[in-house]
Amino acid sequence: MTHTDWLLTTGERGNTATRLDARHPDGSPWTEGNHARALVHGATYFAELLAGIRALRTGDLLLFTDWRGDRDERLDGPGSEIGTVLARAAERGVVVKGLLWRSHLDGLHFSQRENIRLGEEIEDAGGECLLDLRVRPGGSHHQKLVVLRHPGRPELDVAYVGGIDLCHNRNDDAGHGGDRQSLPMATVYGPHPPWHDVQLALRGPAVGDVETVFRERWQDPAPLSRSPLVRLRELARREDVSAGRLPPQTADPAPCGTQAVQVLRTYPNRLLHGYPFAPDGEFSIARGYTKALRRARALIYLEDQYLWSPRVVDRFARALSAHRELRLIAVIPSVPEQDGRLTLPMNLIGRITALDALRRAAGDRVAVYGLENPAGTPVYVHAKACVIDDVWASVGSDNVNLRSWTHDSELSCVVLDRSADPRAPSDPGGLGDGARVFARELRLELMREHLDAQDAPGRSVTDALCDPVAAFAAFDTAAAGLDDWHAGGCRGPRPPGRLRRYVPPELPTAKRLLATPLHHLLVDPDGRPMGMRRRNAY
Repeated sequence: MTHTDWLLTTGERGNTATRLDARHPDGSPWTEGNHARALVHGATYFAELLAGIRALRTGDLLLFTDWRGDRDERLDGPGSEIGTVLARAAERGVVVKGLLWRSHLDGLHFSQRENIRLGEEIEDAGGECLLDLRVRPGGSHHQKLVVLRHPGRPELDVAYVGGIDLCHNRNDDAGHGGDRQSLPMATVYGPHPPWHDVQLALRGPAVGDVETVFRERWQDPAPLSRSPLVRLRELARREDVSAGRLPPQTADPAPCGTQAVQVLRTYPNRLLHGYPFAPDGEFSIARGYTKALRRARALIYLEDQYLWSPRVVDRFARALSAHRELRLIAVIPSVPEQDGRLTLPMNLIGRITALDALRRAAGDRVAVYGLENPAGTPVYVHAKACVIDDVWASVGSDNVNLRSWTHDSELSCVVLDRSADPRAPSDPGGLGDGARVFARELRLELMREHLDAQDAPGRSVTDALCDPVAAFAAFDTAAAGLDDWHAGGCRGPRPPGRLRRYVPPELPTAKRLLATPLHHLLVDPDGRPMGMRRRNAY
């Protein structure tokens, strides 16, 4: 196996304006020698992040971007509110710089007020937090990253990338009882929606790449918003609208592991004035998936918040059609987060059509599941993770839909481990790539949780799940058992596992006709230039 079998070359990224690849001494489009860890669940990530921030000293650097930030969200108990933690870091001399999506008006049920308040608390303490609306109309900045740099102590440097925002609902654990600080969602999720999510912790040279992603956005000379109404609000509130100086970027941390990490992004073809670091947009997340899916032979394991848009799912369907032994397991939310009379059909129509396309391509080789906690409450799947043939693993902020692949800003990291996993099957795809430790362990950790399966003396569930066919069957058996138990009135002991088969609901013709154009316009817009849209290219 060579890395170019799976990872994008510089030319394949499709964006020559970025510094990401050119900044490497050898011009490589990825970094080697990294140590990546998957932090499954918000509680796991928040506790580690809190410890890392509290250990920062005067002159250290903290950079972050977010879609939504709630200043009162506790990272780990009283006194750990994110606004307080960031403000105290700034007060003791840490250089704190943040970019929050400004968001649309709160009347549209987004996050403008909360993001403004978090920004104000950081600014009052001596840090700097800008509210960034440099997006396409109707778009958002959806990247979620935190970088902690320690001049003189580079062995402590770390970057966090994934799907977890610094806000309400995210602080849940494996028990999935939900975050006590909750935002309202569809009624089926209850007052404290159970939440499933994944973040990456990166150490090694890849930290410098994630920092570069932040710096490119921070140094964009365009105004934070071109809306006259927003500009008036900025003036009235005396908001900080000018990015302050960043300290020079220090050398990348030394190699410390066995993994190559490639940073992929989405930036749309922004109207009027493009991003200086992506003047025609960047669609390397879509391109990265497209390249990896061409090499898929055994199992695509996907956890995704949305999984909709036939124009995106087409990449998965082509792979499934081309290779008759290839299977797809997808874990998604059982119910969209919004259940209004209009919003629910707008969300469902994209998923219904996408799953139809997948099942036409592969029939029963496609298996889609929702999750529930031990109390029977659905778990909201917010994770954005994919593992292909236990070789290629991606974790990021991007979902499988057009909005994430073309319209909003997104950030994902692909991990390709040089360490081979010796357990059978040692080469699931049969192409000589071999199973890789990071990708296989990520898949197994997620699967064990969903199956409520743990190894015991003389019985290794983990070894059995290494086989893609056995893993596919184990999910089917567990979901069938739990579905049957519910159908029988929940009599007797509850079967192990948290998996429920996902069956798309039927939408009446009238609702389909109304929901389809609204879905394309509001829910899943396309950020590509017209020529790329016509070719369905990225």
